[in-house]
Amino acid sequence: MNEVQAAQQQVVEEFGFFDNWMDRYQYLIDLGRKLPDLSAEEKNEKNRIAGCQSQVWFVAEFDGERLRFRAISDAAIVSGLIALLLRIYSDKPAADILATPADFVTALELEQHLSPTRSNGLASMLAAIRAFAAKASPSP
Repeated sequence: MNEVQAAQQQVVEEFGFFDNWMDRYQYLIDLGRKLPDLSAEEKNEKNRIAGCQSQVWFVAEFDGERLRFRAISDAAIVSGLIALLLRIYSDKPAADILATPADFVTALELEQHLSPTRSNGLASMLAAIRAFAAKASPSP
């Protein structure tokens, strides 16, 4: 099991403690509130994720081994989704990110419980993470 798979499994197990989706939504909102803000300079068009109805800014850094992500949104539940994505993908090797499908989306039934616009935004954020990982990954 690679690091991304392990992080996904941990998140799925954590969400299993909640009996209903209202509790899961509240947990997502609480996670999002804990995200550190980005600087005004980082909240620019280059770092904005297209395809999200709310404003989402995503910053990726690569140290030669691991990708680190920082992100924030102006919407509470979206910030919670970002917090989940950061827990799963930040500080992980690009190869693990690219080799691992986002199985947690199905396991948590996110697409059934998010509005279509939030589901599209989640897909856009996942695509951005994979694109950053592909750029950081050595060419074959």
